[in-house]
Amino acid sequence: MKTSTEGGNDEILTAAQMLALEKQAMASGLVTGLELMERAGEGVLQAIAQHWPDLTAAPGRACILCGPGNNGGDGYVIARLLLGQGWAVTATALGATDRLPPDAQANHDRWTSCGEVLPWQAAASAMDGVDLVIDALFGIGLTRPLSPEVAQVMDRVPRTARRVSVDVPSGVLADGQTLTTDAAFPAELAVTFHCRKPVHQALVESGMAIAVADIGL
Repeated sequence: MKTSTEGGNDEILTAAQMLALEKQAMASGLVTGLELMERAGEGVLQAIAQHWPDLTAAPGRACILCGPGNNGGDGYVIARLLLGQGWAVTATALGATDRLPPDAQANHDRWTSCGEVLPWQAAASAMDGVDLVIDALFGIGLTRPLSPEVAQVMDRVPRTARRVSVDVPSGVLADGQTLTTDAAFPAELAVTFHCRKPVHQALVESGMAIAVADIGL
């Protein structure tokens, strides 16, 4: 699975266009939602390894912030894959895990067969002393400002850890708007899928690294 910090696919899709492309691919039988989620998780790990090779050489402690939708499902895949690479992994869940979409629920259940999911109230303390924090809260699905309970945790993300967002940092809209400028997840690296979204150029200009992972669409 190829990743690129140089731009990858030159196409730029809005959130709605990307979701439509995924839906079309699944409806045609080209790929299942579970396969897309697994490829997304693999793409995030490959991008992390390319961006920070030292993390691959010496696995440490990771905290995965998992949201209530399919971005959270990506997070549970990432948690499982990191555990398989020797990391000590903590996953935290925003919202009720029994209300996850089916594919995200399946990956939540796969993760809970080998690891624990902490409630959101424990998210801030779960990040203490970790080497890697992954934001798998909302991705391109965010349409409203972060709630106070989420914004408070964003403020507690340790700057001593490496910080990665799945698709776009939580608090930022994929189509180019920032909803909560001071509360967005402080990502150093964002890993998006298939192609960049409109906001990514502004994120690059702000100093954030962007990786584009090919998930076979």
